[in-house]
Amino acid sequence: MERPLNIRHEDLTLAATIHYPAADSKLPVGKLPLVIINHGFVGSRIGVDRLFVLTGRELADRGFLVIRFDFAGCGESEGVYGEHGLESMISQTRSVLDYALGLDIVDPLRITLLGHSLGGAAALLTATRDRRIKSLALWSPVGYPFNDIVRIVGRKTYDEAVTKGKSDYSGYTLKPDFFESLQQHQPFQEAQKFHGDVFIAHGTSDDVIPADYSFLLEKTFWLRGEGRCDKNIIFQADHTYTRGEHKQELIRSTADWLGGHDERQQNWHHWSI
Repeated sequence: MERPLNIRHEDLTLAATIHYPAADSKLPVGKLPLVIINHGFVGSRIGVDRLFVLTGRELADRGFLVIRFDFAGCGESEGVYGEHGLESMISQTRSVLDYALGLDIVDPLRITLLGHSLGGAAALLTATRDRRIKSLALWSPVGYPFNDIVRIVGRKTYDEAVTKGKSDYSGYTLKPDFFESLQQHQPFQEAQKFHGDVFIAHGTSDDVIPADYSFLLEKTFWLRGEGRCDKNIIFQADHTYTRGEHKQELIRSTADWLGGHDERQQNWHHWSI
């Protein structure tokens, strides 16, 4: 079962969808593990070719409670996207987490952020600041927010925003503060601050965010004193996993990893008791 909902963030309303585990799923003992999905740059909670809809449904079928939401200024959420930078995306994610943890069915010890592209960077940066997040699933994550987004929108768009106070990209108004916020964060440098388990997926034919980023990010995570990191490099997959076979492998491998991680966490909890 799934239903739309609104989540308050400061003076804005964020549009979201919540997926409840299917009646015939193998429900975990006690409260439910939670997955929050962060979409990418100028995206939405639906995802390209319904990527996040399909992901939410698959994870719910496996017993997870899933919330996918639109960042401010995207999809059906209020706000102007270019007025809300990366720091705001982190704050918005925490507002969604606040809402989720207000539900009496969520297990606070089993919280995962799943983020794609710029949403992956936002998920990682949120996790380094918020100890409530226990694991991460990162799909084609942005590694250098400023350089990567400027490369996507084009230098002309960036220069126009700086010189004229705003610029247009695919109908989204981007302002200087948006680009400045991207310069203030370096996911590779901050990754070691997160001590939970991580899953990374990337396509070898991604011409938007290089797959090399995920290899470097994996190495960075393995240099930590604790927490494991697993990855799935999907042959010939593009940035949004357009082909059906790539999309299926992405969702299946992520769901398998999350299921195995959740089982390990429960076993560890029982052992520690």
